[in-house]
Amino acid sequence: MITVSPEAAAQIKISAEQGKAEGLALRLAIHQKDDKSFHYVMGFDENSMDGDMTIDSNGVKLVIDSESQKLAAGLKLDYVDLEGKMEFVFLNPNDPSYRAPTED
Repeated sequence: MITVSPEAAAQIKISAEQGKAEGLALRLAIHQKDDKSFHYVMGFDENSMDGDMTIDSNGVKLVIDSESQKLAAGLKLDYVDLEGKMEFVFLNPNDPSYRAPTED
């Protein structure tokens, strides 16, 4: 299961509106590099490809290609304050560099 936090969903909707991409799905792709680290790419997309998986989470439609699906299982997309700057973060237990968040 892949989820989008309410904070990320709100920012995705703002970005879609600003980019005149309202109604388009957010495509998420994950590439595993030679050193086994994950590289995440996302952008609005109107196209559909064979093997795509579509997920609705918190009012956001995500599309994930077949190659990325196994790497994305259990992923949570969040939008958080990192040292004074708001950024999207990928909380993915499949990612070798993943560290579970700690409660403050």
